[in-house]
Amino acid sequence: MDLQQMRYVVAVAETRNFTRAAEQCLVVQSALSHQIARLERELGARLFERTSRRVRLTAAGEAFLPAARQSLEAADRARAEVAAAAGVIRGRLAVGTIPTVTAVDLPGALKRFHVRHREVGITLRSGASEELVEGVRQGRLDVAFLGLPPGPRPRGVHGRELGRGRLVAVLPPDHPLAGREKVGLERLADETFVDFPSGTAGRVQSDNAFAGAGVRREVAFEITSPGSMVQLIRLGLGIGMLPTGFVSEYPDLPFVEVRDAPTRVEHLVWSGARPSPAAAAFLAMLDAPGPEASAGGEGGAQP
Repeated sequence: MDLQQMRYVVAVAETRNFTRAAEQCLVVQSALSHQIARLERELGARLFERTSRRVRLTAAGEAFLPAARQSLEAADRARAEVAAAAGVIRGRLAVGTIPTVTAVDLPGALKRFHVRHREVGITLRSGASEELVEGVRQGRLDVAFLGLPPGPRPRGVHGRELGRGRLVAVLPPDHPLAGREKVGLERLADETFVDFPSGTAGRVQSDNAFAGAGVRREVAFEITSPGSMVQLIRLGLGIGMLPTGFVSEYPDLPFVEVRDAPTRVEHLVWSGARPSPAAAAFLAMLDAPGPEASAGGEGGAQP
């Protein structure tokens, strides 16, 4: 068994197609098929069920795949560690972020990192804070930028607070409240809202604020993307609560400050395990403390 055979298995599992897997691995299909068949003989089990219409993992293949991925990741990590010892940062950096991050100029930070470490491949994934924390815990992401309600830090990861900010009420054009200097949540309670799905960190911030003010509101549209939220607000389907820094990117939409506004805390988190050379270099560039200095972040509540 060798790493190349594992790469072929992972490629077929991900593409569900031997031809596309061979193209991805830059080999002819016959060579890829031969190596997988050779590995199956060594293991004494078929890894794939093949028909003229589809390819899928067998039970043995499902069992083999996680270990194969871990072996490939370990090999890549070993190469990166050797390169780092020689003063060269290589490998990959997987970054997760909420779409509304404002405490850090993330595109600018990625540009600086790329200029300094051109041999590092960068993956940027956008998602909800809960998904990003889980990605860091499971090792799919090296670092992540989150937006959470005030309270304990996420459990099972290292991290530090980047900043705090109050949300503003984003309004459709020509809304009666446009031009007001400031309003209270009680004044907004009769409005129809566009917001994130119930239970997510982006939604909890606003739900907690309205509950604290003793008022109820109607959320008619639940949206996972802040860009889609802005589109619905622009069409006059409701109002929304978003960070000021994010709203400033949409000058056509009026917004009003809220006296008892929801507060959002932005965090940078990374794995509790030893960071890869690329992740360590990225954290150092951001002036993030080392894992030992921030281990207290593991004791917080779930995001």
